[in-house]
Amino acid sequence: MMLWLLVSAPLLIGCYLWLGGRRHAVALRFASLTTVGETHKSPGTVARLARHAPAILLLLGLTALIFAIARPQAVVMLPSRVDTIILAMDVSGSMRATDIAPNRLAAAQNAAKGFLADQPSQVRIGVVAIAATAAVVQSPTDKREDVIQAIDRFQLQQGSALGSGLVIALATLLPDAGIDVEQMVFGRSARSSPRDPARKGEMDKMIPVPPGSNTSAAIVLLSDGESNMGAELEEAGKMAANYGVRVFTVGVGTTEGAILTVEGWSMRVRLNEEALKNIAMMTRGEYFRVGNAADLKKVYSQLSAKLALGKGRSTELTSLCVAIGAVFATLSALISLLRFNRLL
Repeated sequence: MMLWLLVSAPLLIGCYLWLGGRRHAVALRFASLTTVGETHKSPGTVARLARHAPAILLLLGLTALIFAIARPQAVVMLPSRVDTIILAMDVSGSMRATDIAPNRLAAAQNAAKGFLADQPSQVRIGVVAIAATAAVVQSPTDKREDVIQAIDRFQLQQGSALGSGLVIALATLLPDAGIDVEQMVFGRSARSSPRDPARKGEMDKMIPVPPGSNTSAAIVLLSDGESNMGAELEEAGKMAANYGVRVFTVGVGTTEGAILTVEGWSMRVRLNEEALKNIAMMTRGEYFRVGNAADLKKVYSQLSAKLALGKGRSTELTSLCVAIGAVFATLSALISLLRFNRLL
């Protein structure tokens, strides 16, 4: 609302031109013929700019100060202080599909190692393997060698319990949250009452926070999106959202899928994008899709950037405008004193 003060700028310009005209008229009235002749000579562009530079700088300074009075704000992207990341990786039988060479799991393992290399050394990274059940194969640590060894030990297994994997990853990130992993893993709803009264009290005290508000932790779920046992994936996603933990989902595979033959049975395994997109959306994370090994490496590079860059925060720029105004005003005074031995 204070920007209406900017109307003073054209008024100041008009006053300056009027005063300049009066000085010129007085100079012509009392000057000698030689001075009059010199006065009528048209100065060059550079000379004119140099003559009016103090006034121009002062005007710019005053304009900056007016903007400062209006208390301008800008949305500044600040680094996100991510302390812990859980890599939740699908090792179910569908990950042997070769629609990504050499197969989905091998490509995911190689790209995961590249992701580790992009993370700051102080970030702790854990690994959860997801098949018919889910388990922590590496607790959060800053030792990259331990994480790489855990990833290399992956073996394909039957079944896919993505919801259980997400719950275990969440419980690993938030060990003091009172999450009843046992109940969730066995397929009970996230809203069901725990058997343990102490745990029930902890969960009752839990007050949901805005989704994505926890910037110190994140989960990266890498899967083809198919889940056929364990906790419901959507319920696990709601729990992560209530705790403010972002879940970045990476869809591995193609929508056309590939045909797998297991014990005489043939089936086509496709990428279930809808489920992965839904989890990312409800937790304020982001979904990435990859169709080949090269794309998978690019996704992990993008994930590193997403984890490093936090949310935008509104920041007041008043002090910056005051500083700019002070610099312009000071330059105006110095130039005027040096050239004309006066302020203006």
